[in-house]
Amino acid sequence: MNVVTLLFGSFAILLLMGAPITLALGVASMSALYFLGNDLVYLVQVAYTSVDSFPLMALPAFILAGALMEYAGISKRLVALAESLAGPATGGLASATVLACLFFGAISGSGPATTAAVGMLMIPAMIRRGYDKGYASAITATSGGLGVVIPPSIPMVIYGVSGNQSITKLFIAGFIPGVILAAGLMTVNYILCRKKGYRGSGHAWSGRAVLKALKNGIWSILAPFIILGGIYSGFFTPTEAAVVAIFYTLFVGVFIHKELRWNGCARSLEACTWLTGRVLLIMFTARAFGRLLVQYRIPEIIANALLALTSDVFIIWALIIAFLIFVGMFMETLATIMILTPVLLPVMMKLGVDPIHFGIVLVCCCEIGFATPPLGENMFISSGIANTTLEDVSVKAIPFAAVSIAAVFLIAFVPGISLWLPRLFGY
Repeated sequence: MNVVTLLFGSFAILLLMGAPITLALGVASMSALYFLGNDLVYLVQVAYTSVDSFPLMALPAFILAGALMEYAGISKRLVALAESLAGPATGGLASATVLACLFFGAISGSGPATTAAVGMLMIPAMIRRGYDKGYASAITATSGGLGVVIPPSIPMVIYGVSGNQSITKLFIAGFIPGVILAAGLMTVNYILCRKKGYRGSGHAWSGRAVLKALKNGIWSILAPFIILGGIYSGFFTPTEAAVVAIFYTLFVGVFIHKELRWNGCARSLEACTWLTGRVLLIMFTARAFGRLLVQYRIPEIIANALLALTSDVFIIWALIIAFLIFVGMFMETLATIMILTPVLLPVMMKLGVDPIHFGIVLVCCCEIGFATPPLGENMFISSGIANTTLEDVSVKAIPFAAVSIAAVFLIAFVPGISLWLPRLFGY
């Protein structure tokens, strides 16, 4: 039996049996190593080297910061500001949801965390205003994915570690694509809300209301400016920024808003521990799987096959985007990035694609996966909050997924969208 057949065969069989992605990757790697007669201690060595990374320390820190912000009263103030800005317009509450996800994503770095934090406040408000449950859930689920594109972003940290790329540069590059995705969602939302007759908050737009929300949420708004400003200016690294975010949240929650209690801290630590452990387990099994792929030159074989098919970079981009969106429907985002980065990155670099540009497109494709069944985590969260069926949310999410896919093609075909801002900052 060919070792490559064994590696992919055992992985595919375990996935079809419903095994967790971590178990499928680990067992496939162990089977291949055993077949080769290698010592399985190699897996322990890979586990150690996978987590022995300073940039990776940003992962649990950003997760903890995002969890603490919900209990510190930061997320609800960001939502209130977004509602004051967009609420009175047609479909204003839904547009406010997109803006709130944009603001919260600039702090949390997580799609599901953004969906949960914003959805708990906005979905019931939209339903009370007369929005269909499925529609309210769909706009929240698709907007929640902005949390992984707008920096700081946990998937970008994982891509930076997996592809040996600058996380700071990735964070800077993700800002404009994130805004484009948000603008696309708000445009589609406006068109659909006009047809459905979903009105705004019922109050005329008021500069006084905006100023009041701005005053109440000033400490919440300062958080992304401090975090991203420090990274962009080079004052501190993304890892250091994540630690700053934790202490800033603790300060605001305890001394300014006075809403953060021991119970909130305990729940935040519990969420951080669970999610970090899950990510690190996936990471070390995916790293072992990836090293075996590289050892048997699988990325090179795929690259040569694609280049033999066509040398047109636009066609290859289209094929890869379609593949990534399909995979994102069935596989967790972090596992997708860790498995496919060593496979696809060499292909794109052979075509002259900047690795930072590719990383942004990869993360944007994963963002769509958060709101596409059967695995879409954001859809499960939003449908649970609205107490509606996953099928109802899935149908209502189709227009938003379509505009997100169109935006990804635009970002892929126009590299300057991703690379202009890093060049402006001298990266």
